[in-house]
Order: sequence, then C-alpha cells, then structure tokens
Amino acid sequence: MELSKLVQEFDVSGRLVTVMPTGGGNVNDTYLAIFRNTFAEYQVILQRINTKVFPDPALIMKNLRMVTAHVHQKLEENCCRADRIWQMPQIVPTRSGSDFFVDDENGFWRVITKIPSATAYNEAQGVEHARECGTVLGYFHWLLSDVGHDGISDPLPGFHVTPGYLAAYDNVLESVPAAKDRLSSSLEARRMAAFIEKRREFANVLQGALVCGELEKRVMHGDPKVNNIMIDDITGKGSAMIDLDTISPGLVHYDFGDAIRSICNPAGEEETNLSKVFLDLELCEAFCMGYLEQAEMFMSEADKKYLYDAVRLITFELGLRFFKDYLAGNIYFKTTFPEQNLHRARVQFKLCESIEVRETMLRKLLCGQP
Repeated sequence: MELSKLVQEFDVSGRLVTVMPTGGGNVNDTYLAIFRNTFAEYQVILQRINTKVFPDPALIMKNLRMVTAHVHQKLEENCCRADRIWQMPQIVPTRSGSDFFVDDENGFWRVITKIPSATAYNEAQGVEHARECGTVLGYFHWLLSDVGHDGISDPLPGFHVTPGYLAAYDNVLESVPAAKDRLSSSLEARRMAAFIEKRREFANVLQGALVCGELEKRVMHGDPKVNNIMIDDITGKGSAMIDLDTISPGLVHYDFGDAIRSICNPAGEEETNLSKVFLDLELCEAFCMGYLEQAEMFMSEADKKYLYDAVRLITFELGLRFFKDYLAGNIYFKTTFPEQNLHRARVQFKLCESIEVRETMLRKLLCGQP
C-alpha cells in the first residue's frame, strides 16, 4: 500500500502534501507526513512498528494510550506552575477510531503527533544541553511516578535486568562451540572475559535491592538516550521525551544510568581509540543537577543511594551484551565487520573503568556520600 494512501487512513485534517523518511532510528520505519489546509499546517509521524523487535505491537499501543492519557492530564493540571510548555506525543486515531492500522501485508502502522519547533540531538551539545536532558528525564519520571505499574505491560521481558544478560552470556559460552573458539583465539576477548568475571557479583546490585525491598518498581522509559530528548528550538529548554515503545515496569535507575552513559561519553559507542573514552564529569554534573532537582519530588534516600551503582551497572551491562553477541556470532546487534561488537564492548568496559575511578566524586554528587 502506498504511503500516501496509508497515512490518509488516519484522522488528520487538511490535504496531504508529502510523506518522507525522517529520523535515524534503528527499529521502526519512520516518516514525516505534512498536511495543509487554507489556514494551517499539520505535521505528524507515521511509523511501521518492527514486529521482530515488538512481537505484540497492540501491547505497546495499549501502554502508550495509558501513559499519554495520564501524562496529558497531569501536564494540564500543572501547566501554570511550570517554567516551560511540557509536551508529549499524542496518538492520532484512524478514521474508524482505532489506535493503529494493519495493512494488507500485516504491516502494523500508527500515527502520532510531532513535537513542533524542537530538535533531538545525537550527542550532548554542552553542559546546558546536558542539564536540560537531566531535567527532562527527571520530570518524565515524576509524571509517571504515580502511575500504577501493574497496568503497564512489559513489551521486552528481561530488558535491563543485568543478571539475565549475565546468564545469557554464560549460556553462549556453554552452548555455542564457536564462542569458545573466538574467546581462546583472541587476547582482547580473554581480557574482556576477565573484566566480566571480576564484576560478576556486582551484576545483581539493583535486582538484589529490589528483591529485599530497598528499591521499588516504577514506570521507566527504557531507552532514554540523548536523541530521544526534545529540546525547544526557541527557548533551549527541554520539552519532551519521545520514542516511548520501551516503556515498562522497572527500576528508573536503569534509565538514569543509561542516560548518563550515553550523554556523558563524548566519544560515543563506536570509538576505536580508547584514550578518548571517559566519563565527562562536567557533563555528568550538569545532567545530575537537572535530574535531581526534579527527582526530589519522588525519590527516596534509598533510591539515591543506588544511583552511582546504576551508572556503573548499565555501562557494564551494555558491554556485556556487546561481548556476548560477538561470541555468539553477531546475531543481535547490527555490524559492518566481524569484530565490531568486540570493539563496542571494549568502549563500554573502558567507560565503566572511568566511572569506577570517579566513584567517590560521583557518590558525593549523587547523594552526598563521602
């Protein structure tokens, strides 16, 4: 079905002007559709949900409907006290009233509103940008802090549960003969394996705190990287979180750690010169100041106690996932050369070491611990 016909299955005012690819996401196919009438222009986002990643797309639409309804109401109730106009995408229904449209080839499509006059950057633009990213994520967590997580379904069970990834790594070493060959034939791979073994007990730090009742599940974003945070083009203030498909019940600590991991490493995930990989304390401090200002509205002292561990753990977790995929034969993460996931693991483990070296400073910054 042609995109121009497909998008008109949704209830958007005006005449269609164009549909064109947009964004750099690796999961869903995403397009910008522009409609106009005599007086106004309407821009919306058309997406085909990747059912290989999300096998039950109706479930993520149910989550999205529940979360956006709650957040929109809360934003309206608090708009007069806010220092900016906070926004959140809205589901655009089909002309028959459904939240999604299924085409003749069982393609699963949806339309959501576009956050206007705002940009999502691929990397931190400086300390002010980092602080705004922290403010947006903290406010997003507050907006969802009173949503009962029992009503939110988990679209990716096991996502950001580090002990599960460690078990999967062990399973690859046990059950994939080629994994042992890759490990034995590479000095760098053996060094990565040793790095993991030294931190094996640490992998359970957050899940252990959850089990014993120190931490509680809330609703987390699941993928709070810098290019999922919208910054207003006019005011420079953060205005919205986007890409909400991974919303799920979980520990917001994983969101906090993952945001710092992605925003405060200027070298990025693909850097081959490890001397350029480190945790930028200036960016980290700015992000934390923005986040903690909002987190005062919902975080306990016990929550804050585990924030450093979250930053260290999520970085270790991603390195573990990259390394496991390398050993398994690069079956999950896309690669352009055989050792790419090994190099990605090296970057995350180097960043993890940088975080560990700065533990005292980070604990003092995050919860006042000496």
